[in-house]
Amino acid sequence: MNTNTIQIWYGDIAAEDAHYQSYWRVLDAAEQAHAVKIKNELLHKRYVAVHGRLRTVLAQILNEPPKKIRISKAEHGKPYLADNPQLAFNLSHSASMMIIAVGWRCQLGVDVELCKPRANLAGLVDKCFAEEEVEYWRKLPGHQKIPEFYRFWTRKEAFVKATGRGIGLGLDHCVINPENPVEFLRVPESCGHASAWRVLDLDLGAGVCSALAVDREFTGVRLMDLATILSKL
Repeated sequence: MNTNTIQIWYGDIAAEDAHYQSYWRVLDAAEQAHAVKIKNELLHKRYVAVHGRLRTVLAQILNEPPKKIRISKAEHGKPYLADNPQLAFNLSHSASMMIIAVGWRCQLGVDVELCKPRANLAGLVDKCFAEEEVEYWRKLPGHQKIPEFYRFWTRKEAFVKATGRGIGLGLDHCVINPENPVEFLRVPESCGHASAWRVLDLDLGAGVCSALAVDREFTGVRLMDLATILSKL
């Protein structure tokens, strides 16, 4: 893996019941215990598939058995690799769509959302967007409001996930430049300079919005299909 390239693994995990046992076997004891507590069968199977896939991706990059990878959690709950902290990773899933971002020596976050109508869209914009973003969004034609909401939302989510703080950091405090959405106008002081961060929209197909946020320059993004690593389990 090129250390200046961010790998993006993505795929649909809607119909993976046949691989359930393979995914289950690579989870550690804590993940299995958490999965057992999920009583909804669909959510249980998705949890197992998501974390089994994550371990398989990390195992391929590190050339280690998936079961032996130690995933710990930082102060605010962001997962990291206890034995390989220089390899950053983050995952997101929406319904059956899953995405994993992996990069070296950086902070990174990724988010994916299915673009669907929401009754409280304007209220979420007022609550979670900064003044510049609200003004931009309100001026959009009606047919652009839903997709643009999700583009801004996933960019912001990717950023707060990269910092390890999550939504508690305040989505309205990380401000995307509406005129140049690959850059931030402002971020919280504790997150460094806004100019150090990069944000990138990811094209994962119609009806899906996804974004990547990274705290340094990178030379490229490589999109990878999760289906290609089923044989690695």
